[in-house]
Amino acid sequence: MKKLKNIDYYIFIPYIVLSVFGVLMVYSASSFAATIAPINAAPDTFFKQQGVFVLLGFFVTMFVLLFKYELFKSKRLMMSAVMVILVMLLYLFFFGKELNGAAGWLRIAGISVQPAEYAKIVIIWYFAFIFSKKQKGIVHEFRKTITPPVTIFLIFLALIIMQPDIGGAGIILVIGVVMIFASGVSASLGISLGIAGMALIYGILELVKVYGTKLFFLQEYQYDRFLAFWDPFSVSDTAGTQLINSYYALSRGGLFGVGIGQSVQKTGYLPEPFTDFIISILGEELGLVGVLVVVSIFVFLILRIYLIGIRAKDAFGSLLCIGIATMLLVQGFINLGGVIGLLPITGVTFPFISYGGSSTLVLTISIGLVLNVSTTEKINQQKRIAEKRN
Repeated sequence: MKKLKNIDYYIFIPYIVLSVFGVLMVYSASSFAATIAPINAAPDTFFKQQGVFVLLGFFVTMFVLLFKYELFKSKRLMMSAVMVILVMLLYLFFFGKELNGAAGWLRIAGISVQPAEYAKIVIIWYFAFIFSKKQKGIVHEFRKTITPPVTIFLIFLALIIMQPDIGGAGIILVIGVVMIFASGVSASLGISLGIAGMALIYGILELVKVYGTKLFFLQEYQYDRFLAFWDPFSVSDTAGTQLINSYYALSRGGLFGVGIGQSVQKTGYLPEPFTDFIISILGEELGLVGVLVVVSIFVFLILRIYLIGIRAKDAFGSLLCIGIATMLLVQGFINLGGVIGLLPITGVTFPFISYGGSSTLVLTISIGLVLNVSTTEKINQQKRIAEKRN
């Protein structure tokens, strides 16, 4: 009851608003796609499924919120989660079946599970646990302290890249780097690693431009995405179709949109209208104003989580919040960047708004963890104040 009384409504309300609005947008964006081949179902098929995901996610959020905070610091529990996700990723590597060019899904009891999504929150949990216990070692013996956790991190990263899920791997990479910075490394080392990371990204882009599919890690469809990023109209009939139709949707929406449910691009023109490109449909139906309202609520939620992380007295809780906020920030940025052509399209969905079971459950677990950290900090602060008075 103490936790429920101290719940952070600056986290809880934006989460509820975005989730409910996401269900409505999924209905609008998927109503046509659900009725045509290969799905051939009722218009509200994905709406109902997303509604179930969000409702289940709400109960997951409350369960994680009410879970005893100290149990999250259990090494056995944390390592069990790491091993489960690692086994899933290894299974996909050897036995995974491709879907849309990637072997990233498992069928468990008739339910599709995407291990790469759960790997995000597990990596955040793992790094928060390790780095919160070894902060002195990170400052004084950086290489020795960081080598074991980074080795496990790189194994996760490699398995996700080999699916291949470049978008998911990119999100996890940034999460890892930010959490290492936040754990107490020196400013000079942090800046050096940041510069090295940007140089690496620039170098990879140049290699792709020069050598294309001759590179061992680049498949044909992935190279097409780079071509679409550089000049979508030169490949308008193939890889550029998504981005061009996204432009049309956003342009047609203008400032205030054409009205909810009135999108033209969702009627067979824009592929993945209710997953990767749901923001394009949002922009077409509710205009720039609608997009800005959603993004503003989303950014407010991220900033609030960062603030909780910065204020937290407990190092574990602080790193947990910083990792989760970074996950949301990077995922939202990559999706929006792909939708407006600032980044290559990677198949990354927009948090809380796009359709997806695994993504929704990971997001709700994340919100539950943040709320748990926030309420625990408030309760502990109240105890400290009471002790001082006595």
